[in-house]
Amino acid sequence: MYCLDSHLISTLGTGEPFFFIFGGRPLVQLMPIWGQYVYELTLVLLSTLWVYKTWRLSPDLYSRENLASRFRKQLEKLQLNISQYVEGRSLSELNTHEVYILAKVLPGFTREKRHAAYKGVVREALEEGYANYSSSLEVLQQLRQELGITDDEHREVLEELGIEDPELLNPARKRSLENQIRLTGYRKSLERLMLLQRQQDLTNADRSLDPNSVEIDALRRQYSISSQDEDWILSGISPESGSLRRAEFLLAQLPDLITCFRGLNQPILHKQQAVLTLLKSSIHHKKELIVRTILETLASLNNERAAISLAQQLGDLAPVVLLELLESENWHERLHPEIIEKLAPLSGGTSSCAIDYSSEETLKTLAPLLDDRNPLIQTACLYITAQLDLTQSQAIARNYTHIQTSPLLQETVKIILSASKECPPLTTFSLLEKVVHLFNSDFFHRMHSETLISLSERAEVRTFGNDEAITEAGDTCRELLLLIEGSANILYHLPNQEVRIERLKLGQTLDELEVLAHSDSKNTIVAKGDFTRILAVPVNAFDDLLDRDRDFARRVLELESRQLQRFMRSLQTI
Repeated sequence: MYCLDSHLISTLGTGEPFFFIFGGRPLVQLMPIWGQYVYELTLVLLSTLWVYKTWRLSPDLYSRENLASRFRKQLEKLQLNISQYVEGRSLSELNTHEVYILAKVLPGFTREKRHAAYKGVVREALEEGYANYSSSLEVLQQLRQELGITDDEHREVLEELGIEDPELLNPARKRSLENQIRLTGYRKSLERLMLLQRQQDLTNADRSLDPNSVEIDALRRQYSISSQDEDWILSGISPESGSLRRAEFLLAQLPDLITCFRGLNQPILHKQQAVLTLLKSSIHHKKELIVRTILETLASLNNERAAISLAQQLGDLAPVVLLELLESENWHERLHPEIIEKLAPLSGGTSSCAIDYSSEETLKTLAPLLDDRNPLIQTACLYITAQLDLTQSQAIARNYTHIQTSPLLQETVKIILSASKECPPLTTFSLLEKVVHLFNSDFFHRMHSETLISLSERAEVRTFGNDEAITEAGDTCRELLLLIEGSANILYHLPNQEVRIERLKLGQTLDELEVLAHSDSKNTIVAKGDFTRILAVPVNAFDDLLDRDRDFARRVLELESRQLQRFMRSLQTI
C-alpha cells in the first residue's frame, strides 16, 4: 500500500477535502453538544446543495466539463496572453463555454498551437486511462467539434504519440487515474526531497538521485514504485532530460525504418510498384515525424553539448529527410547556429542502398511493418510477403483470423489463405487495390488509412473496351473517376465546334470540377485500348469527405486551382 501526502491530496480536486470533514468525527466529539449539532447541520446543508447542483448534470455535460478542464491545462502551458480578452480573469476562472469561445477567437492560438494543445489533451487522457487508442476517437469527439479537429487530424496525433511513446498506445498496459495519482505523489515527494537536500548541501545536488539513498528507498516502498515507473518520473522531474531521452529514443528508431526502406527498394519487388509506393511514402512520413520531433528538442536544448551530439547523429542517419525539413520549414530561425552548422554539412549527403538482398533477407527487413498499428501498412506488407513467400505469409495470416482487424486486413487474410500455389495478383484483392490506387493519386495521397478504406468500400472498379464511352457530354456527374489501368482521352468541345483531345495519365482523376459543382459533364471521355479500368468514387462519399475534412477540402481547392490555370494557359495558346 502507498500513502497520500498532503501535497498529493491537493492535486485531486476540490471535492476530496470533504472526506476529511466527514471523517473528522473524533475531533468533532471534543466540541460542545451545540457545536456538534451545528457541524452536522452544516454537513446536511452542504450535501443538499451538492446534490441539487449535480442532480441535473447530464453525462454529456460532465464529459464536456471534463474535456474543457483538460484543455484549460494545455492552454495554460502555452502561456498565451488572454487578459485583454477576458477582462483580467485567468483561465481557471473561465467556464466551459468561455474556454472554447476563447480558443476560437484568440489571435495567438494558431493552428500549430491548437494541434499542440489537443495533442496534450490526448496524451493526458491516454496516460490516465480516460481513453485508449480505440475509444479516443469517440471519447474526445466533443472537444474535436469545439476546436475544429478532424478525425484524420486526431489519427495523426495518435500516430505522433505512438512514435514518441509506443507504450502510451500499448493496450496491454493498464492505465488509470489512481495510478497516475500514485506516480504524481511520488514525483512531488521526490522533488521536495531533492529541494531539501540541495538546501542542506549545495555541493551534493544530485544526492537525491542516488538509487541507494535511504530516503528514496522509503519513498519507493511508500508509493509502490517500480524501476519503469521511476525512469518515467525522473524524466519528468528534469524537462530537459526528459526531452533528451525522448529524442534519443526516437533517434534509435530511425535505423529500423531505414532498413525497411532498403528492403522495399530491392529489384525482386519491382513488379509491385503501386504497393511499394504506398509503403515507401508511409515510412518516409514516419521518418519526417521523428526528425521533426528531434528538431523540436534541439531547439529547446539550444547549443548544449548533448544537443550538438544529437544533431551530429541525426545528420548521419537521416540526411535526406533532414534536408527537406530544413528547406521547407523555419528551422534555421529556431535552431542555434552551432546546431545548424552540425546539420548543414550533412544535408547534401546521399545514402547508399544495397540491392542484392535475397527473398529471405528482404522479408526479414520488412518484418517490423507487419506489427505496425496502421492497417494500411500492415496489409500492404502482408501482401508483399505473400508475393515472395506464400507459405510464410499464410502462417502470418492465420494469426489474424481470431482477432478483430480492419476490413482491409480481413479481406487480404482471407484471399491469401485461400491461395494454392502462388499469391494472386493485386487485382484479386478488391479492397486493397482500390486503397492503393487512391493513395497514389494526387487527390488522396497521404490521406489517413481509415478514410481511404471507407472510400474504397464505397468505390467501384469498372472496365471499358476500346473506343467505349466512359462519360458522355451532358451526363450528370455522380462519381469522381480515377484512371487506374489502360488509357483514355478527354474530348473537349470548344465553342467553334472544334474538338481538342487530351490524353489522360494513369492515376489522373476525371470530372473533378463537375463533381464539385454537381453539374453535367461538358466533355466526352473515351477509353483507348482493349482494357481500360476506372475507379469510380460516388459523389456523396466525396461530399462527406469534404464536409468533415478541412485539410482535404483545401487540398482539392489547390489542385483544382492549378488545373484551371493550366486550362486557361492552354486556351491562350490555341
